[in-house]
Amino acid sequence: MSENKLVGEFRTSFGKGSARKSRAAGRTPAVIYGHGSEPRHITLPAHEIALVLRHKNAIIELDLNGKKETVLVKSASKDVVTQVIEHVDLVEIVKGERVHVEVPVHVVGESMSGTVIDLEHKTVKLEVDATTIPEYVEVIFNKEGLGFHVTAKDIVLPAGAKLDFAPDELIASVVGTGAGASEEAEAAPAADAPKAE
Repeated sequence: MSENKLVGEFRTSFGKGSARKSRAAGRTPAVIYGHGSEPRHITLPAHEIALVLRHKNAIIELDLNGKKETVLVKSASKDVVTQVIEHVDLVEIVKGERVHVEVPVHVVGESMSGTVIDLEHKTVKLEVDATTIPEYVEVIFNKEGLGFHVTAKDIVLPAGAKLDFAPDELIASVVGTGAGASEEAEAAPAADAPKAE
């Protein structure tokens, strides 16, 4: 995953009033956690961090007073009405460190006509090197028919990544469409109906 380069500024004042002033000035309040050190309060450029947050598990290369460090976006809170990002939590990471993350599952391909793909897990949990977090994992279908399924062991993972799931955990399967099932149900009683005399 490519790193995003942002310049952070340390905060010296706290509270809702200070946070509002930061946002009015185009800066988003954030906190960096990690490795036994005290949480550090900073602000980030609002527009740039909004773009970064479009990607899950984003890695950021931060410049803080000229010192470079790498952080992982842990969470972000938004205003329900305006959708403005109010606060971001970051976790400090070091090269070679492994982290537990949740990534989306993307379906590639399609199932046979008259069936649909039922995704049991829209995301999966991975243990992976902090600097090589994939944006998503794929489950592949090639016109498979009813009953075909993909389990955790079938997912192709990036080198060194481990899935936090049992190997036989069902991820996705091919099921019949609701329309097809209802047509069969309607046809059955018609066949047993008594003939008109």
